[in-house]
Amino acid sequence: MKKLFEYFISKEKSDAYKSTLVLALPLIGSNIAHSVKHLTDTIMLGWYSVEALAAVVLGATIFVFVMIIGSGFSLAVISLASNAEGSQKSWMVRRYIRMGCWITFLYCFVMLFPMWFSAPIFLLLGQEPAISELGGDYLQFAMWGLFPALILMVFKAFFLALVKPAIILVSTSLGTLFNIFANYLLIFGNFGFPELGVKGAAIASTMSHTLALVIMLAYLATKRDFLPYKLLSNFFSFHKASFKEVLVLGWPICAAMIAEVSFFSGSAIMMGWINTASLAAHGIVIELCATVFMIYYGLSYAGTTQISIALGRRDLAEIKRVSDSILELNLLAACGVVLIFILFPEPLIAIFLKEDTVETREVMAIGVKILLLAAFFQLFDAFQAVFLGFLRGLKDTFTPMVIAAISYWIVGIPTSYVLAFTLGFKGEGVYYGFIVGLGFAAILFYFRFRGKLNKLGEEFETPRE
Repeated sequence: MKKLFEYFISKEKSDAYKSTLVLALPLIGSNIAHSVKHLTDTIMLGWYSVEALAAVVLGATIFVFVMIIGSGFSLAVISLASNAEGSQKSWMVRRYIRMGCWITFLYCFVMLFPMWFSAPIFLLLGQEPAISELGGDYLQFAMWGLFPALILMVFKAFFLALVKPAIILVSTSLGTLFNIFANYLLIFGNFGFPELGVKGAAIASTMSHTLALVIMLAYLATKRDFLPYKLLSNFFSFHKASFKEVLVLGWPICAAMIAEVSFFSGSAIMMGWINTASLAAHGIVIELCATVFMIYYGLSYAGTTQISIALGRRDLAEIKRVSDSILELNLLAACGVVLIFILFPEPLIAIFLKEDTVETREVMAIGVKILLLAAFFQLFDAFQAVFLGFLRGLKDTFTPMVIAAISYWIVGIPTSYVLAFTLGFKGEGVYYGFIVGLGFAAILFYFRFRGKLNKLGEEFETPRE
């Protein structure tokens, strides 16, 4: 025990934690702030009506699904730009950011079409007509926020490559505060504004994404430290090689995102097959899980950035130091979340339910059961996230994509379906599937990362010609 204590308080370990947290804490804060936008929509629409809550669960599930998949290109840019900065090739940083914006814009444009026709899609997926219509209304206004939300993520890669993440936190937090205020005005019709319900929540979210991007771009254009990079110059100039690099590295990340996010999005569809109360309860629990996941995701972003920089310097010792410190911090965070979910399930669910009615009591009963199960998959979720971030930092995206597809589509989703419907566990069965799928992914990502470290050790022993 004494040696373990000395290990954690040693100067080397303290320095490792400090360098990781300097980067990770603003990222965690910005990720949580971003998640709070959807959390706010869920809470306020839960106060508005159970039907509105169920509708935003469907609509926001699709929006987040599309947004997270598109963020795969920004993750590729983080890896490439950080690696270029570590190799002291600043001109390449500019090219990767520019081409990342090009690809992201094209992606957003294509995704407008399925979101515009989402109401008929919900009906085809077996959702209730009234909920499908409301969910479609939400997406027809929310979809325009996809452009600023994803372009902001690409520019985030620049600030991460330079290890200057503070503006990411500031811009996202201000956007979130605006979202809360705009929701209050537009959902309920306060201070003379029209009462728009789910449409008001969607409009508020789009405006908040736009505000966050404008703040970040204004900071970028006026801060002298960034002027040498000329990031906003020649923005319409096409660079074929950089475009191809971002695309080749990014599409497997997007595909892996599809596998993971469809796992959770599919669960919303399955919950809708059970009943409206199960769908609403799932919406609450998954929002809580998504919020705490931002802690793990922030550490994953930090891992991608730091490992990419170290890879550019061919510094294997630094890669190992970074990964060890992030894994230890990640374990601490996940254990804290598990305790909170186990100790306070009812107060957490109650935040989303304004009135004590027969409907809300049913939502509460279901929500408490599945939140306790959600506590058990936190460790798996935390570690699959950071190991995946490490692999992206090493520019390894194709094999992780295959692992994600196997874990979530071949193992996770069928397990959820069989347990929920064939064996009759209903909503709890869906969450048992989460535990199995996420656990399978975490184990495979771990072995993949260890194998990549061993190969890097052999490669770095060979001097460059």
